[in-house]
Amino acid sequence: MSLRILLLTALLTGLPLLPEAGASQSEQAIWFDRPAVQWTEALPVGNGRLGAMVFGGVQEARWQFNEDSVWTGRPHSYANQGASEHLDRIRELLLAGDQKAAEQLAMNEFMSDPLRQRSYQPCGDLVITFDHGEKADGFRRELNLDTAQAVTRYRVGDATFTRTTFASCPDGVLVVRLECDRPGELAFRAALTSPHKRSKTSAARGDTLMLSGRVGKDNEDAIRFAAHARVAETDGRVDDSDGLAVSGATHATLLLTARTNHQNYQDLSGDPVARSLDDLQSASDKDYSQLLARHTKDHQSLYRRVSLDLAGDRSDQPTDQWVRNSEGKADPALAELLFDYGRYLMIASSRPGGQPANLQGLWNDQLSPPWDSKYTININTEMNYWLTDPCNLSECAEPLFDALNDLSETGAEVARQHYDAPGWVVHHNFDLWRGAAPINASNHGIWPTGGAWLCQHLWNRYAYSGDEEFLRQAAYPLLKGASQFFVGVLVEDPRSDAGLLISGPSNSPEQGGLVMGPAMDHQIIRALLEYAIAASEALDVDQSLREEWRSVHDRIAPNRIGQHGQLQEWLEDKDNPTNQHRHVSHLWAVFPGAEITPDTPELFNAARTSLEFRGDGGTGWARAWKINLWARLQDGDRAEKVLRGLLTLTDSPLTDYRGGGVYANLFDAHPPFQIDGNFGATSGICEMLMQSHRTTDDGLRHIELLPALPSAWPDGEVTGLCARDGFVLDLKWDGGELQQAVIRSTLPRSAVVSIGESRHRVELQPGQSVTLGPGLEPLASK
Repeated sequence: MSLRILLLTALLTGLPLLPEAGASQSEQAIWFDRPAVQWTEALPVGNGRLGAMVFGGVQEARWQFNEDSVWTGRPHSYANQGASEHLDRIRELLLAGDQKAAEQLAMNEFMSDPLRQRSYQPCGDLVITFDHGEKADGFRRELNLDTAQAVTRYRVGDATFTRTTFASCPDGVLVVRLECDRPGELAFRAALTSPHKRSKTSAARGDTLMLSGRVGKDNEDAIRFAAHARVAETDGRVDDSDGLAVSGATHATLLLTARTNHQNYQDLSGDPVARSLDDLQSASDKDYSQLLARHTKDHQSLYRRVSLDLAGDRSDQPTDQWVRNSEGKADPALAELLFDYGRYLMIASSRPGGQPANLQGLWNDQLSPPWDSKYTININTEMNYWLTDPCNLSECAEPLFDALNDLSETGAEVARQHYDAPGWVVHHNFDLWRGAAPINASNHGIWPTGGAWLCQHLWNRYAYSGDEEFLRQAAYPLLKGASQFFVGVLVEDPRSDAGLLISGPSNSPEQGGLVMGPAMDHQIIRALLEYAIAASEALDVDQSLREEWRSVHDRIAPNRIGQHGQLQEWLEDKDNPTNQHRHVSHLWAVFPGAEITPDTPELFNAARTSLEFRGDGGTGWARAWKINLWARLQDGDRAEKVLRGLLTLTDSPLTDYRGGGVYANLFDAHPPFQIDGNFGATSGICEMLMQSHRTTDDGLRHIELLPALPSAWPDGEVTGLCARDGFVLDLKWDGGELQQAVIRSTLPRSAVVSIGESRHRVELQPGQSVTLGPGLEPLASK
């Protein structure tokens, strides 16, 4: 749902634009009684493009910062010319059962050029050294999710020192406010550094430091960056004789900006120094109170759209101790904190005009980050954005849509060179340079449905908002191109008497090797064609293509139930019931898809059996996916059990994939850190409280209230959740029973609302609302 629609609704109807922020929002914070030592103990702030990890040290304080276009590499086509000449032979080998030969041929002739994509990079560090020494009392550092401020406070002797940090989206700047309640006792020295060898720091003017540099190696990497730190305001003395020092102060405001030469994936003509200075000068024209007010208003306009209160008892312990002491126990308040943290991180890491949230969102301190901290689209990037529509943060998905538009261009070249096909395709990764070809290894890199899966986010944006202009201009051209690709590359299964169509070469992420016709591919492609068909109908275009898409859709090999009662992962009935791999790819049709529901009971039960086989453990993001799956399977207690497992403290960046949990700062632990589990957990809680993916036999939207409410959350309230077709819901329950549901509409739509066996049909115009009671009886309307 767009902000424009919400604003129009508020103006026309008098309904509040945002839910009232209760105590649960204003008090929601992650906090510690000691400085951060590990990066995963620091606190993240971000404005979508510029982010920092705040360590909160006493004598030495560190802000490790990122700018979202600092990457290795340069503009480059990853397509492998002539790869399509080998496609038929790879298929022949797979269909003949010679997987090893097919993988070797594909590795030699079908992969990306070069074989690997590029990596997201740190930008630099702001380090401030204070004169008061290391000994401090009353230390506390916290991240307030409602105000998006990281605050450190402590006493040295009789003086109390306070540091406030926020990343302002309206002003494009990181703001650090330093204060002391004793006159003249604030004294510090600031420095800018970078881990990049080709960087240097200099004085831009008396109150400003400049960091400038270049990523990586001359012949491979082309990103240039610049950052500026300025003492914009202080009542003390500023000395630039040796770096940048302030003394004799009670307060000082520092501003940090950073930019690169990146304009888009093909253009590096920007001037990073000039761009960074422009941001700095614009922000310097405002005083601290103005910067803070603009930042707070902007953040809360997004964050306060949704609120959740699970009526749990909040711990008075530091967050890491709270998590450790709650392990294995149901803790509604901790689940509520994780839900809010996911929304906070989305707002901080993905804003219009920037890059999408990557594997670590916006934050990375390593020159060689895990999996390059790029975009893995066989689950992880998609999981990042599951929460945006139900949590009313649709603007935050715009960077993903911009990237998809780029990928439709690079993916069109890959479609031609690798498949001799129309349309566009993206495999299981992309980077800043929008690589779309298969990378790394043939046994898992050749997976052509990554772009098709991302198209689901385009369709969901329309399904939630009803924005026909978005459908026409942004979504449908991409849906059409992706559909045309699969019409061109699906092949008849020679082993099928019914002439069924299958995909391939492909794989079932990330196991089983190169195959023909994995179930996940077919589920995604069917869904893609359904979106394209529905979009063409809504826009009244491309009737002949629509009929072709219907024909292809109906011929794709269907979901199958295997010998163990499981949903088959492959065409062959070869699933191992003892396999507890972290990927549950063949359950895509349950979530995030909607092909398998209680309306298809045999497949629904088979999916449940498969999920039982996989177990409740796994990496952090794997647990998050299982939360969503168990919610869709309408088992709230099992979903809450998996959520409880995710809320297990991980002490160090291990690489044991079985150990997924959270770090001290609640970052998701793959391990190591990946942000997808944070976003996926928030989405899973949404699915536990409300679902809107089904329709009735006569085509009405079916909105299910509390479909997977766990017994551990008997009382609670949620406001502002969004359902498809423009509905916004506030729910309150007590003793596990619904007490009240307020349903508002931003579109002229009808829907069937249900809880248990109770049903009620609502018909609302934009701005209208209805209040339903425990049995869904109408209590009020307006």
